[in-house]
Amino acid sequence: MAEKKQSWSQLILVYKDIRMLRILLLGAISGFPWVLIASSLSLWLKEEGLSRSTIGFAGLIFGVYAFNYLWAPMIDRIRIPLLTQKLGHRKGWILLMQATILISLIMWSLINPTQNLTLLILIGLIIAIASATQDVTVDALRIEQINENEGKAMAAGAAIAVVGWWTGYKLGGVIALFVAEYFENIGISDYWQATFLVLGIIVILMNIGLLFIHEPIDNNRQIKQKQTDEIILNKLGSKNFVTNLFAYITGTISGPITSFFKRNGLSIALGILGFVFLFKIGEAFLGRMSIVFYKEIGFSKGQIAIYSKGLGWVTTVIFTLLGGIMAMRSGTIKTMFFAGGLMALTNLLFAILAWTGKSELLFAIAVIADDITAAFATVAFVAFISLLVDRTYTATQYALLASIGTAGRTTLASSSGALVDWLNGDWVTFFVLTTIMVIPSLICLWFIRNKIEIGAK
Repeated sequence: MAEKKQSWSQLILVYKDIRMLRILLLGAISGFPWVLIASSLSLWLKEEGLSRSTIGFAGLIFGVYAFNYLWAPMIDRIRIPLLTQKLGHRKGWILLMQATILISLIMWSLINPTQNLTLLILIGLIIAIASATQDVTVDALRIEQINENEGKAMAAGAAIAVVGWWTGYKLGGVIALFVAEYFENIGISDYWQATFLVLGIIVILMNIGLLFIHEPIDNNRQIKQKQTDEIILNKLGSKNFVTNLFAYITGTISGPITSFFKRNGLSIALGILGFVFLFKIGEAFLGRMSIVFYKEIGFSKGQIAIYSKGLGWVTTVIFTLLGGIMAMRSGTIKTMFFAGGLMALTNLLFAILAWTGKSELLFAIAVIADDITAAFATVAFVAFISLLVDRTYTATQYALLASIGTAGRTTLASSSGALVDWLNGDWVTFFVLTTIMVIPSLICLWFIRNKIEIGAK
């Protein structure tokens, strides 16, 4: 007998689960460091009179986020002395990274940017590395809040995590800007340095909140990891310090990859990787060139700010939550198909705007539709890869899958400007091509849709 679908009003109640509040905090913890190394650092350097090229160079520190999967296996395996025993494996790592960020903020408060620019950027890099490392373990702890067979709760958790990230980033940015302006107005010369001390207090408050997040005790993870080491040791044929170390390192690195392919089978695993790599490429091509298109078609910075930025956060939060409900009601796979189709239709809206010319109404509709699409696609994508991971290697497998998705968007979409030039500025054709780019990923998903072992399809 088919299971009766729950109503939307019933599914909204899933968000009342206490675990969602914990996941919201984890999302905010993950999003807040971007306030420090994105908006605050850039504005600080600008107001100190440093050049745009210098500020752009400082932005290179963001590159570490693309490579955090490289050290994710260590986060799954290495236990932090004292912290792991007192707080838990995941919370121990998060607290260590939060302490690193806090110390870095204190150091920033003592620095004159024009006299110690290299040191300032080096500390910014440390914050970025700590934040990127923290992201890996935050995602793992967020996934492990939900049991493997709770597909609906995982979808809701994905939505809440996205909302939490944007809340940490947006509200944290509001606090940073208002505090800096207040300190400047009352005559504090080093007002940004003072602001970073206030932001450090927010880090402390987040860590207090972290103490109330439950971390499931999973001794099975350590047992399985040691079993992988034993298999490697048996193949080596002897046990000594060197072979034990080799088995430990090899098991740490190869275990998550072997587990992924063994769990899904070669063909399904490759299908999953193909889908993850390709899914958001069309959206990335559009996003990379959208501001350029808006200016070329004749919209002012004010109009772009109102529709593209101002309404964006409200739209994202509302439709992220609705996207989570849809994933709970219809299943993650169907929501992925829906989000993919929505992406294609949204890109066609931009093609129509390019064809008809400047229209504020159509511009507003296209931009809001794009925000809605991004919200649905992000929730579905996060829920999808969260349900795929093996809990023995949660941090590593999630980081790898997320990085593969990021690689698809960043590497291929970097040629978006060249594509527009090659088309001689034919924006209509460009947006039609971004619509077509959605199709390959949906073909991959179609072939694996009934063969994926996840909590709720």
